Amino acid sequence: MKTVTGVFTSQSAAQHAMAEMRLAGAHDDRITLLTPGSSQAEVESMPSVAGEQPGMGKAVGAVVGAAAGFSAGPLLLAAIIPGVGPVTAIGLLGGAILAAAGATVGSAAGARLENSMTDGLPEDEIFVYEDSLRKGCSVVIAQVNDEAEASRMRELLRTEGAENVDVAREQWWIGLRNAEQEHYSAPHGRKFGDDEIFYRLGFEAALHARTRCKEYDQTLGEMDAKIEDLEQQYPGREVAEPFSRGYERGRDYYQQLCDESTAA
Repeated sequence: MKTVTGVFTSQSAAQHAMAEMRLAGAHDDRITLLTPGSSQAEVESMPSVAGEQPGMGKAVGAVVGAAAGFSAGPLLLAAIIPGVGPVTAIGLLGGAILAAAGATVGSAAGARLENSMTDGLPEDEIFVYEDSLRKGCSVVIAQVNDEAEASRMRELLRTEGAENVDVAREQWWIGLRNAEQEHYSAPHGRKFGDDEIFYRLGFEAALHARTRCKEYDQTLGEMDAKIEDLEQQYPGREVAEPFSRGYERGRDYYQQLCDESTAA
């Protein structure tokens, strides 16, 4: 499976792009629209969920109804994502992404999700979607079968005015870079420019859907494997220290987002 994503500043433009992708062959269960916000009534009606991870804020969700304009009546889901706030999503793919982001989607949607395929879910991109949603943007995501179809859908999204997810990722880091450079350089005397690539990769690893909110030693095996791969790619470079420090800063960053969204 290949994942194709477009970020839109306008919800109406995102909806139009999604409709065009469906006409171009995207399957209902493999395409979703994530939009920020939900009606207060929907949020207040969402059930509390036991077993939330400490510090992650309330992770709750509810099935709102059927998405308008879909003859098969896909689910329209409302959820509160830790670190983001209220979000709505269409369909099974949307439910899978909300769940991976830390929200629960209710028993009705959960039963359908158990029977859906989630291979290729872009867990390493979810934090980029979340950042776009915090900025008020809407995100269209589709899973397709091969690179030829992915290329066709990317071109369709570009024509519809979408920002590429890689561009969105770079904008996210640009917004953080100066503060991280100051934090990294001042107390340790290392050159941020030399270590930035590894520091950033560690930072992003902490935001991965599988590892967020986990201490470094809880993911030691996976992180050591990442460091070993990087050391092979960059022989002679100091990798372990900037990567692990980036991971710890990424954890702090995510925790701060969760605290802020909970307070709001």
